Formats: sequence, C-alpha cells, structure tokens
Amino acid sequence: MKEIVEIIARSLVDHPESVVVEAKEEDRMTVFELHVAQEDMGKVIGKQGRIAKALRTVVKAAATRGNKRVTVEII
Repeated sequence: MKEIVEIIARSLVDHPESVVVEAKEEDRMTVFELHVAQEDMGKVIGKQGRIAKALRTVVKAAATRGNKRVTVEII
C-alpha cells in the first residue's frame, strides 16, 4: 500500500525526490503520512481537494481487498 501512495505522489509532483511516505499504526488503522515539497503541496491536494480525495479512495479500495483500514494524511 505504501508503494501505491508513493508511486502516485511521485507522478504528480515536480520534485519526486522529496516524496516520503511513512506508515504508522493507530487504533487498528494504518495511517500513511505523505510528505512532499512545499511548492508541490497544491499539486497533491488539487482544486478543492479532488486529487487528495481520489488518492485516498484508491488506497482505501486497495486496502479493502485485504480487510484493512487505512487513511492518507498529506503533511
């Protein structure tokens, strides 16, 4: 799952070398923290948060196949 977030984020930004994804376990849920360069923040979030929402939807769909609960936080 972590790789999915990283691949999608790297394809969206101008500085793919600055993309870092950290996985943390919190209350039976995995939280993926996505770190990007400050100037790439808008590209990852998108207009009205559409890209961020789509990224979260893809990750949740992949997690559903494994009966896991996940979320993505953009930091």
